[in-house]
Amino acid sequence: MFVINLAFKNMFNILNKMKKTLFYFLTSLLFIYCNPQEEKNSLPVFNNLVWSDEFDYEGEINQSLWHLQTVPIDNGSWANNELQHYTENIKNCFVRDGMLNIVAIKEEIEMYNSSKNYSSARLNSKFDFKYGRIDVRAKLPSSSGTWPAIWTLGSNIDEIGNYLGENKGETPWPYCGEIDIMEQNGWDKADLYNVLHFHNTGTNKKDEMKKISNIANSNDFNVYSLVWTKEKIYWLLNNNITFEHKNMDVMPFDNNHYLLLNLAIGGILGGKVPEDFREERMIIDYVRIFQ
Repeated sequence: MFVINLAFKNMFNILNKMKKTLFYFLTSLLFIYCNPQEEKNSLPVFNNLVWSDEFDYEGEINQSLWHLQTVPIDNGSWANNELQHYTENIKNCFVRDGMLNIVAIKEEIEMYNSSKNYSSARLNSKFDFKYGRIDVRAKLPSSSGTWPAIWTLGSNIDEIGNYLGENKGETPWPYCGEIDIMEQNGWDKADLYNVLHFHNTGTNKKDEMKKISNIANSNDFNVYSLVWTKEKIYWLLNNNITFEHKNMDVMPFDNNHYLLLNLAIGGILGGKVPEDFREERMIIDYVRIFQ
């Protein structure tokens, strides 16, 4: 009976994923049909799926697609005054019922001779690319003190512990470039940030371009997207453009990037963590990259 139930559960998950994929395809066609001028004139189309994870499996993350980054980049800690350690523990990162769960937990944890009071997970895609579209359907946490992010880094970054390992680049941040597709505010969960971090070769200074979108349903499932071309970079929420910026010569966005998913605790955008915090998660339905 257990085997039969498991078989039915696996079949249900597969059918559910097929239904979601078909729905995505049909809604994309409907959007293009209903908005042909906008699609043609405003938003470049990338429809060749080159990399994806539909999370149509159970348990551990697919390590042929993802790298769990755990080595702290700042002397035993992470940047921006974050309060967590990132781990490879399955309780912090797992797939269940066709969804990726990135879970932040309040617990005492020591790693790399550094003690923290929270654990979580930070994923790097084992795939990098230049120009295209990223779609991530995700449900963000509702608890204050949490700082989820969907973002990219230049593959030439000089950073220990990332997916490139010993083949990491020689370019420090922010010279490598960073594109924040979505960062959620830790104390006002309706505020979402679209950000570019880079070193401006024209002014020789660190620079950033930022847009804040206030949405009432940030804790429901939404599709967060990036469309990146040689000429322009677009941020989208549920296929609606929220921010766009010219991709200029003074910016380092003409090199390969890889994707990151993480859930930080505290820090400059996470803010104060409530004393009664125990556990929170970011849930991801799918990740798709098109060129």
